[in-house]
Amino acid sequence: MAEDTFDENHREVDTPERSKQSNAVRSRKVAPSTRGAKARAEKKYWMLVAFAVLAVAYAGNEFTPMMVFYRGENVFGSVFVDALLACYAAGIAAGLLLCGPLSDRYGRRVVMLPAPIISLVGSVLIAAGEMNEPLIFTGRLLSGFAVGIVMTAGGAWIKELSTPTFDPSAQEGSGARRATMSLTLGFAVGAALAGVLAEWGPAPGQTPYILSILLCAVSMIGILGVPETRQNAHLKMEGSFWSDLKVPSLRHPRFLTAVIPIAPWVFGCAGVAYAIMPSLAQDQVPYPIAFSAGITAIALACGFGIQQVSAKYINPNNSQAQQIGLVLVIIGMVVAAWTAHVGSLAGTVAVGLILGTGYGVCLITGLTEVQRIASADDLGGLTAFFYTITYIGFFFPMILSRLKDWFTYTEMLGFGAVVAFIGLIVVTLTSKKFIPTPEQQRN
Repeated sequence: MAEDTFDENHREVDTPERSKQSNAVRSRKVAPSTRGAKARAEKKYWMLVAFAVLAVAYAGNEFTPMMVFYRGENVFGSVFVDALLACYAAGIAAGLLLCGPLSDRYGRRVVMLPAPIISLVGSVLIAAGEMNEPLIFTGRLLSGFAVGIVMTAGGAWIKELSTPTFDPSAQEGSGARRATMSLTLGFAVGAALAGVLAEWGPAPGQTPYILSILLCAVSMIGILGVPETRQNAHLKMEGSFWSDLKVPSLRHPRFLTAVIPIAPWVFGCAGVAYAIMPSLAQDQVPYPIAFSAGITAIALACGFGIQQVSAKYINPNNSQAQQIGLVLVIIGMVVAAWTAHVGSLAGTVAVGLILGTGYGVCLITGLTEVQRIASADDLGGLTAFFYTITYIGFFFPMILSRLKDWFTYTEMLGFGAVVAFIGLIVVTLTSKKFIPTPEQQRN
């Protein structure tokens, strides 16, 4: 606009010399901006943030097969080992509910930057606390808090870096797909490598954590140069931080009918597939830690794979993907109930395959729906609440363990299939209702 004014004001005295000067001024003004936009597009900043998400997720889930190791060491009581799972979930909940709204208010970058360091410190404390309850408890709490940060601030950052401003090659849904795939890959690789190192490596209480410490350190360096995407975050926002916890999009009918019915099954699938089922079969295998790690890797690999082709089954005009996810959950829970009854190792693997795929569909579908529903001002907050609901499923193993004196695993897993079927009815009846309009999605 300034350049057009310059031409109009000087049209009556225009000369060849002045035209040359004007062109020179124009080239000096425009070229840097063009080069800057091109440089941003070429750098693929989202990859650096995705690697940080992967590193923190790796550190968080490497503990899953290690629980078998700690039980076998007989240093900690079984109640304390279960408490380590609960404190990890509590750390995640705190990270989700605090850092999602914080990233909406202050920006994604400033909230996300500490996550790899917090995760690194958590891994150091866990490695040092093999026989020390306060150290390992604190380490798990910090690991969970860091995972909560990357799920919210990290996921929102990746989503905003997957827009034409920063990545012209990005397609609709790329942000959600990239965020969930980096998270899932970190969970899968962390559990798999930790199980192998704990089963056959030296110093099994420390060696699995060394790689996660290195990954977090490298990822921290990588994200230092990634720009902020929440450009208005540093403007004064109305209200206090506590008012940010009131996320308007939570009341959106689409969130209530298309997201909540599938959200608990994200980690409900994961918990059944690689926590409950391997524990029921551990007396049948010679290497229970490696077996647990293998089932975890199988389940999460299926989840990772199905997320890569999400564009083929996610339809923005209905709940087709939610229906697919819940059908997989129902089938998986029925197979799990049968496997718990007959004690089949093949059934345990089949449950990992089916529920792992269900985990992937429910996660990518739920997050994609959240990113359509949320406005720019509450994307982090709604993402936080979505993930908080998903972690209800993280308590499934503990709940079933407490109820096993009154009900068999076959009965409890069968009941889970019934609950999933009720959710399927809800999403089917509201499949084409409450769809956000393009105008609502932009706002």
